[in-house]
Amino acid sequence: MADPDTFAMPDGCRIAYRLTRGRRQGAGGATVLFLPGYMSDMSGGKATALFDQAQAAGHGCLLLDYSGCGLSGGDFAKGSLTRWADEVVALAEALTEGPLVLVGSSMGGWLMLLAALRLRHRVAGLVGIAPAPDFTDWGFAPCEQAQLAAGETLLRPNLYGHPPTPTHPLFWADGQANRLLHAPIPLTCPVRLLHGQADEVVPPALSLQLAERLASADVQVTLVKNGDHRLSTPEQIALLLRNVAGLIESMP
Repeated sequence: MADPDTFAMPDGCRIAYRLTRGRRQGAGGATVLFLPGYMSDMSGGKATALFDQAQAAGHGCLLLDYSGCGLSGGDFAKGSLTRWADEVVALAEALTEGPLVLVGSSMGGWLMLLAALRLRHRVAGLVGIAPAPDFTDWGFAPCEQAQLAAGETLLRPNLYGHPPTPTHPLFWADGQANRLLHAPIPLTCPVRLLHGQADEVVPPALSLQLAERLASADVQVTLVKNGDHRLSTPEQIALLLRNVAGLIESMP
């Protein structure tokens, strides 16, 4: 892919993005907007595959790095769901037209829901990959939550061999203020949730709980036997691409 462009937020922070515009009208002119997980960016296999599929099929695709992540400016310690949702909505409104299909991976699945609630009139479909709404609540032990509430940064071992993963107090507090699973979620578009049954990070039952909370009557949960949290094998990425293509093809 070509080098990314940047978009200036009101505070001057520059958000890196890649955009391919749809060549087709109607449903084929939809734009897929991919939201990566915590400390992830737009260079991963799922993002790249979605971008390539969009270019081949003639629909749009928007990838971005949240502030403090990847090629974007900003300080990761100042990142939060609210700030990153602001960035997602700003880029979607400024750079795209027509229907949107939001695809969110892990934390990006939580952010997908928050952004969809703000872009509701344009969202034609959602695809969650091991979506992790409310993980600041269920994903931390009481002692860890107490440490974060006291203003201390929490460091946890990274399951994939990288340096320890930080959780900053600002992110945790903002996450607690943006929990969704305690009440119905008023999104009525079609939703597809993909979850590995061997997910070691987000319990597969969470996708079933999310399906119950969503107001949409068209929610499908696909459990992938032996699939881990990343769902990044060629077969699993192909499953993702089929679900995204199916949503676009079913648009009126």
